[in-house]
Amino acid sequence: MRKMLLAALVACAPLAPAAHAAEGTFSQTMLTPEVALKAAQAALESCRKNGWQAAVAVVDRGGNVQALLRDRYAGPHTPGVATGKAWTAVSFRTNTTDLVAMTGPGMPQAGLRNVPGATILGGGLKIESAGSIVAGIGVSGAPGGDADDVCAKAGIKAIEDALNF
Repeated sequence: MRKMLLAALVACAPLAPAAHAAEGTFSQTMLTPEVALKAAQAALESCRKNGWQAAVAVVDRGGNVQALLRDRYAGPHTPGVATGKAWTAVSFRTNTTDLVAMTGPGMPQAGLRNVPGATILGGGLKIESAGSIVAGIGVSGAPGGDADDVCAKAGIKAIEDALNF
């Protein structure tokens, strides 16, 4: 009986390190650069069709820029603001238009406006796939946050098929 138990333990020993290693790591889904660029191009095209000169940024789930486009007459501030909106959406896991209302004066979350790098203006949307945030898209340059949202939504719509992986 002891020999059988010992043989079973020896046979299972190589599996233990693999199971232990799996507990210390994780996998995550991210957009490819090509899909990020496609979203940015579609958002920029949406802005152009409406007569708006804008910049569009797509960031990965960690807030790192994957794609950044600026139309020729968009203001010099728009790339930074678009990037800030995309970063804010993934960082706070909330679309920035929703954050505008939640962080107003006297609101419990008002302090979020003081977080370095946070851009609490409409136009930043989280991009989700299978219930997880995989990226964020930010638009700056349209006449107001609601208009920036229109362009950002067009960018997400353009990559819907790729998000259903």
